Amino acid sequence: MHASPRPCADAPLQRPLLTAQEREAIDRSAWFASLPPSLRHDIFRLGHVTRHAHGDTIVEQGRSIHNWFACASGALRFRRTTPAGRRMTLAYVEPGIWVGEAEVLYGHPCTYDAHTHGNTTLLSVPEIALRALLQQHPTFGQALLTLQARSMRSLYLMMEDVATMPLRARLAKQLLHLQERFGPHHLAPGEHRLLGLSLAQEELAGLLGGSRQRVNTELKWLERNGLISVRPRGIELHDVQGLRTLVEQAAAEGHPD
Repeated sequence: MHASPRPCADAPLQRPLLTAQEREAIDRSAWFASLPPSLRHDIFRLGHVTRHAHGDTIVEQGRSIHNWFACASGALRFRRTTPAGRRMTLAYVEPGIWVGEAEVLYGHPCTYDAHTHGNTTLLSVPEIALRALLQQHPTFGQALLTLQARSMRSLYLMMEDVATMPLRARLAKQLLHLQERFGPHHLAPGEHRLLGLSLAQEELAGLLGGSRQRVNTELKWLERNGLISVRPRGIELHDVQGLRTLVEQAAAEGHPD
């Protein structure tokens, strides 16, 4: 199977277009908004829109990819399968985030796979168009370096958290992070914040670098203390400030588990 974004089987023959909401999700990305208008126009012009159902394979581990792409709606789950066969969730990508530029330009097989989470729309720029944009827009190379620098900074911060914060605080921080990225933006007074993603405990464990059993223990602690509720439809955050305080205290102490 080719590891590029693919349309659903029942996709119409005409080229699909982004909806106003999908285009807005890409436009409001701080990185994308910083690009010159002519470059943003060319990216939209050269990109191909594909729509996917939940669980569609977008990237296969061990295969090369030939598209740089952004999530326009829905979400992408990135996962790695170890040589022993264990599947570990690495990250979730929300609308507005661009991924794959390093893999396309490097040309080596991917070390992860990616699947859609929920109904998802992607805007994909083929490799030949990506390289043409680098030739035609002198500022684009620097912009891609900035994009990579942001990704590396996020990775370093995650490594720092693992080294300096206990699992409970890392879990609280991850829940706040996921709710901010995927949860509803407008809430009625007194309404609890829904996480926005339905995650299995194994997936949370992968995101945190812990075991499912330990993550389950910490979820129960947070629930007993009124900070969250674990519901069939997902996790609800009841006390956002309490979760933030937990994270801040752990960061100040600087002691891992």
